[in-house]
Amino acid sequence: MAKTSGKAKKETDKKRNYSRYKSWFWTIFAIGISSIVLLFLLASWGVFGTMPTFEELENPETNLATEIFSSDGETLGKYYNENRTPVKYDDLPQHLVEALVATEDERFYEHSGIDARGTLRAAVFLGERGGASTISQQLAKQLFTQDVSQSFVGRVLQKFKEWIIATRLERQYTKEEIITMYLNKYDFIYQAVGVRSAAKIYFDKEPKDLRPEESAVLVGMLVNSAYYNPVRRPELVEQRRNTVLGQMEKNDYITEEEKDSLQQIPMKITFTPQGHDEGIATYFRVYLQGFMKDWIEKNPKPDGSEYNIYRDGLKIYTSIDSRMQEYAEEAVQMHIANLQKEFNKQNKNNKTAPFRDISEEEIDKLITDAMRRSERWRILKDKGLSNDEIRKSFDTPTKMEIFSWKGNIDTTMTPRDSIYYYKSFFQAGMMSMTPQTGEVKAWVGGTNFKHFKYDHVKQGKRQVGSTFKPFVYATAIDQLHLSPCDTLPKSLHTIEAGKHGNQNDWTPKNSGGKDDDYVGMVSLKRGLAESINTVTARLIDRTGPKPVIDLVGKLGIDTKNIPEVPSIALGTADLSVFEMVSAYSTFVNEGVYVKPVIVTRIEDKNGTILYQHVPETRDVLSKEAAYVTLNLLEGVTQYGSGTRLRGDWAVNDSYYKSVVTGYPYNFHREEIPIAGKTGTTQNQSDGWFIGMVPNLSTGVWVGAEDRAVHFGSIRYGQGAAMALPIWGIYMKKVYNDKDLNIAKGAFPRPEVVTIQTDCQEFGRSDEDDVDRLPDELDF
Repeated sequence: MAKTSGKAKKETDKKRNYSRYKSWFWTIFAIGISSIVLLFLLASWGVFGTMPTFEELENPETNLATEIFSSDGETLGKYYNENRTPVKYDDLPQHLVEALVATEDERFYEHSGIDARGTLRAAVFLGERGGASTISQQLAKQLFTQDVSQSFVGRVLQKFKEWIIATRLERQYTKEEIITMYLNKYDFIYQAVGVRSAAKIYFDKEPKDLRPEESAVLVGMLVNSAYYNPVRRPELVEQRRNTVLGQMEKNDYITEEEKDSLQQIPMKITFTPQGHDEGIATYFRVYLQGFMKDWIEKNPKPDGSEYNIYRDGLKIYTSIDSRMQEYAEEAVQMHIANLQKEFNKQNKNNKTAPFRDISEEEIDKLITDAMRRSERWRILKDKGLSNDEIRKSFDTPTKMEIFSWKGNIDTTMTPRDSIYYYKSFFQAGMMSMTPQTGEVKAWVGGTNFKHFKYDHVKQGKRQVGSTFKPFVYATAIDQLHLSPCDTLPKSLHTIEAGKHGNQNDWTPKNSGGKDDDYVGMVSLKRGLAESINTVTARLIDRTGPKPVIDLVGKLGIDTKNIPEVPSIALGTADLSVFEMVSAYSTFVNEGVYVKPVIVTRIEDKNGTILYQHVPETRDVLSKEAAYVTLNLLEGVTQYGSGTRLRGDWAVNDSYYKSVVTGYPYNFHREEIPIAGKTGTTQNQSDGWFIGMVPNLSTGVWVGAEDRAVHFGSIRYGQGAAMALPIWGIYMKKVYNDKDLNIAKGAFPRPEVVTIQTDCQEFGRSDEDDVDRLPDELDF
């Protein structure tokens, strides 16, 4: 009995212990579950940190880039803190969405924000067989986890928050919206925030144009874009791409044959950075930035706050045509690179290179002034260094990257020598616009924005030389009803002191300087074509300088720094390319000035129109006066300094072989009427050409930063050699692009023209003069 009793007692104890363990297990399990539930509740109540409100979930705060569009629908650039331009779900290719789901969240369409299977698997295997984060959780992390905690406990608490936010996002948005938000938010590095920026930067495409293997590259980057970097680790990224394609096959989005075929395609990246220094129209985009700053100050949001071009996702529609902009930049690059090569060649025996015609003391002052304006001087001054210490630093060899026409060069030189080096480079300013609408179609402010920030279209003003003369002729035609056929003496003409504001006698000379340059009579048409100074002096003596200044003021030129003296007739004023092109365009537009347009429309991120351009116009000249002036300017390209644009007569000239690219132009006068004017300032410091066809006006300036940097002879330094070739190269390109519809017909003639423009006596001399090289016609 005792033995039986003992055995029963043991059985009873065993059952009691089992019950106790079972009770403990369920108690611990309940506590665990309760703890997890409590943690979720505490997290949702904001105990572990502020949770997003309903409004924040409805409109998650993001930095949206402002996008700049060309008139032909291309993206010119962006303003941003984060280069994010959102894309709609409908614009995402299906294979991109499938690659994302197959790789990042296979059961995305089955769960409500948290994948229980994935979470359990990650917990059991400690994440070694895949992560637990769903796309919704990853989006929650991107949107609301600013700084990832470095501690285990802190990260666990953040995970709880992300789980809760993920479930709320799932309730708030559709699956398609969550995918779209996720792809719009992810940072693909290289300032590619969001899939649209990434597609443009890595493949130079819109997302909808991506191929399946390209989509797989971008999805492969989602795990760690810094590690899977297509630019620095292409082989690793290709392996990752193939893994993504394998996941797509595993999840039945593609067949095995398609997977094998796509994996065999070599990965090809078209790296197209979108930094502020890259892309096209860089100088224009900086000017546009100033335009937007002024517009924002005058146009607040409905709540009174200001728009922010770096985060509000505005859309700016501009007048720039991306094709014409590219042609303009190519023309500047092509000619200036060749011009620079010849300039450097001619400077080999110049002891004061790159300067000419100034003393050592003047050169030292130029260099010192440049040092004082430099960023280096400012930084060292802020650090408390004395002027002598700063000057000494400019003579210390330093490693630096410098610009060259063959590509950037890593070298060592003193900062002082680098100033000399950069002073030697020619720059250019170029603008092209439609006269009838004022729309600016191309804007090239310099040769390389990264190294030369100064804009030579609007910001820079230089002496305009003979390109000012048409304003004198137009005034004379308007006031005195003169005809292009009227003749004036070529002889010297003096405007005495006291007349027209002159302090001293003024007797301008013609550029040739020979005795026969002052003999005989010449028509107004040939006077302008050959840029004869004595003829222009006679005209301004008859009109007076004030009416000329009044006219150019109506043509959009700032006249406050133009003195009321006769010498302005020869182009002593400093004006911008922007002013000159818009003024000349009035002659093409039948005497009506149209203020240049750069922005046609501004929209907010939702497409609401905030600004719509309204043209600003004014009548300046009669149709007849404008047409007659245009007729005079056609003479410049028929038998004056602009004849280089006609035919192929110059192709064998040694000058063209050494300096000028893009010849011959073959703009035959019967096919393409061209009105224009060259200009050259003293010592060949500035070269100009303004040229017009019926629906396009384009102006070009070429020169160096300092006027003392110039060619030694007018053969190379005149406007017809420095600036006109850029116009010719550009216009060949735009005429070859038939989609641009650049007009070839004659300039429109008013119904009533009482001034005689058909001067038959010019017939023979036109032909005689076409075949001679007009080296000294455009002072």
